[in-house]
Amino acid sequence: MSDEQKTIGPLGHRPASDDPHVTVSGREIPLVAGPEDLKDHDHARDLGNPGEYPYTRGIHPDMYRGKPWTMRQFAGFGTAVQTNERYRFLLERGQTGLSVAFDLPTLMGRDSDDPWSLGEVGKCGVAISSLADMETLFDQIPLADVSTSMTINSPAAIIWAMYIVAAEKQGADIARLRGTLQNDILKEFMAQKEYIFPPEPSMKLVVDTIEFGTREMPKFNPISISGYHIREAGSTAVQELAFTLADGFAYVDAALAADLEVDEFAPRLSFFFNSHLDLFEEIAKFRAARRIWARHMRERYGAKNERSWLLRFHTQTAGCSLTAQQPLINIVRTAYEALAGVLGGTQSLHTNSMDEALALPSEEAVEVALRTQQILAHEIGVASTVDPLAGSYYVEKLTDDMEAGAEAYFARIEELGGVVPALEEGFFQREIADAAHWYQEALEREQRVVVGVNRYVDEGETQQIPILRIDKEIDANRRRELAELRTGRDQTAVDAALARVVRGARDGENLMPHFIDAVRTYATLGEIVEALKSVYGEYVEPIII
Repeated sequence: MSDEQKTIGPLGHRPASDDPHVTVSGREIPLVAGPEDLKDHDHARDLGNPGEYPYTRGIHPDMYRGKPWTMRQFAGFGTAVQTNERYRFLLERGQTGLSVAFDLPTLMGRDSDDPWSLGEVGKCGVAISSLADMETLFDQIPLADVSTSMTINSPAAIIWAMYIVAAEKQGADIARLRGTLQNDILKEFMAQKEYIFPPEPSMKLVVDTIEFGTREMPKFNPISISGYHIREAGSTAVQELAFTLADGFAYVDAALAADLEVDEFAPRLSFFFNSHLDLFEEIAKFRAARRIWARHMRERYGAKNERSWLLRFHTQTAGCSLTAQQPLINIVRTAYEALAGVLGGTQSLHTNSMDEALALPSEEAVEVALRTQQILAHEIGVASTVDPLAGSYYVEKLTDDMEAGAEAYFARIEELGGVVPALEEGFFQREIADAAHWYQEALEREQRVVVGVNRYVDEGETQQIPILRIDKEIDANRRRELAELRTGRDQTAVDAALARVVRGARDGENLMPHFIDAVRTYATLGEIVEALKSVYGEYVEPIII
């Protein structure tokens, strides 16, 4: 095996070939697949029936006949008032779950009036700095009745505390709340880089949420282990699969180390995958993910509850596949990617909007994206039968190959001492960077065609579509709102609550109750994060070559 093959893995990209017949990940596509490709395939072991171990064919016997997937649109921009209006717009048009996008300052644990936030407030999501913002965000939306997904990671526990208190103030029983907190810090160190604290205390905060959710909020998923951002950073499909599941196993190990029983928490772990352009590769990835997770949970971790074996996942179509050129054809790309998610057995789905290579989505664009899902559910028949591609020589071979590739990566990660040591050594970062470099080279050599970018280019006038623009006054308005908040609250209560956060962090306590108490006093996100920094410090990524 060459040094390059060791770097890219057994199912990585293959840059030596000019053959256009490769998957998006660079995997060679056979002209035809046949029985010889499945000579070691065992139906009972590798497939089974839908709703039965190893769940390759789906986690429910009737899948979408019984209940359609949850239709979500990742939404958030500007202020809580503006995003609340968008949520009600989507719910009125048939969306069945909310998915919150936060702006960069919020993702990094900074308030809107922090000097580092200037120019970024409300730009890539909604600005949330306090309980007051969270209350406004869900005004007139009964949280007891809607499932809410929140894409937040390093400060996830604090944002969750705000959501919990906002729901309580609506009169909701928190034990009945449904939704998902992304809360996957490991993939931040690998790919998205929105970390605050070092790995060890960051993992402690994740375990705190898992423990709290297990005890107090049994219907809420306290973590969504996310391959989406790993793929968006440039990984191959098998790297997305392997690195995501490796992170999942790391969280299981951490929860077990905190004296939780596997069957207590594993049923509420969920996953989040990317659905990219290669239809069959993506379907195989989803099917392999279920089979791998079920086997490891049953055989490696000894889980007895069948719900612990189920890999439940949300899918989002690939943002990195969208183009600023000829943006209307992004509707077509998204439709095929959504089809892969449905044929792969997803539990919920987000379809990207045609304008997202240019800006946050407009109302028109997001409505088209939602209608795309509704057409899939009601008009073309794919929701009527479970795993219709089962038994396809090509799909089953791809599924088997995906599983083998992931297992090879698990072995390499174990050799490095586990996920965190591999992170600190730069293993994941190099693998993803190498894959992204290969893909870009393939585009530039036109080995991979992107319509409107490197072939079928429109030399005439660029398509013009209306895009969403954020008011330039948002920075000043948010500073004024936060000043009024701080003036009107009980500062003595705030200081006392923040002091309890610091003590709890130093003593290794579960911090969720302390975050909830601090949020009730209207302590801000930034203030709580600064209290934690005084104990945990901040993470600076080492230079990796």
